[in-house]
Amino acid sequence: MCAKTQPRRRGLRIAAWSLVTVLVMATGLVGVVLWQNSYDMDERRVTIRHDGHTLNGVLALPRDGGKRHGLVVYVHGDGPADATHDDGYKPLWEANAKAGYASLSWDKPGVAGAPGNWLDQSMEDRADEVTAAIAWARARPDIDGDRIGLWGASQAGWVLPKVAARTPVSFVIAVSPAINWLRQGRYNLLAELRADNASAARVKTEVARSDAIRRLLGRRATFEEYVRAMDGDTYGVTADRWGFISRNHTADATRDLRALRGVPVLLTLAGHDINVDTADTERGYREVLEAGGALTVKSYPDAAHSLVKQSVERSDLKITATALLSPRSLFADGFLGDQRQFLEELGRVGRDRGHGS
Repeated sequence: MCAKTQPRRRGLRIAAWSLVTVLVMATGLVGVVLWQNSYDMDERRVTIRHDGHTLNGVLALPRDGGKRHGLVVYVHGDGPADATHDDGYKPLWEANAKAGYASLSWDKPGVAGAPGNWLDQSMEDRADEVTAAIAWARARPDIDGDRIGLWGASQAGWVLPKVAARTPVSFVIAVSPAINWLRQGRYNLLAELRADNASAARVKTEVARSDAIRRLLGRRATFEEYVRAMDGDTYGVTADRWGFISRNHTADATRDLRALRGVPVLLTLAGHDINVDTADTERGYREVLEAGGALTVKSYPDAAHSLVKQSVERSDLKITATALLSPRSLFADGFLGDQRQFLEELGRVGRDRGHGS
């Protein structure tokens, strides 16, 4: 009887130790996730009044003991983004904080309980919204109103210069912006078809459909007309989305960029961008802004459109694991450091000017 009990007890001990090991590993993993997703800054929920409604925002402040800080105001790209962009902004905010800058962002209308619908907005509406947020920030005692600038990604490229034409900004960080809406759309279509190894016949069909949509937009067709023209297949476009595209498809940043002349601009471009023609963007920015000497261009060969490493972005498993275990390494090598350095150099220039006056 003892001979039978001993193996059973040994098996129970092995199972118990295995369970303990799993629990310790799980606890350690949770600890790593919590540690990696803790950032050296103080986040505060804020509300901003604009055009009769409320913007629900987050203000991230440095923990450097300073009474007043410069501010980076975040302007989202396309899509239903919340204030933190699902926490994707936080590594950037931390880099800003290390440079002595606060960060401000807010939920798009209709996102995370915010009133309104972001698809009802034009680029002008978005610029008005950002301008109101800057005015709110300038009234705060913890923000230096002379050191407020903009950070904007992708679609924000059509918003940033409009804001600069409305209110003074001390810098702009433009991440993967496009110049012309229709050119960008055609580039994106062809790039995605190439990535899919599409046949010549499919390319011809898709381009023809794109041309038909352009003609519909050109004559301000209704959503119902669009549906009829597509033989009842909306291709994922809703009535709200059609209204948004119709409202904004003529966007072109070329003329608006002149408002950024003399403003320090950091243009960041990805080496694997299938959304935006980076060569077209760089050419457009250089033609308008380079003569003033305030344009800095940084390219990241290993980055996708979002400036996340392409090798990470193409894998759902990798992007989830990296976001949990090492969120700062999501981004292309040098991306966070370059933005921090850009802000630090602005601070040094400001201090030098102050000593010289």
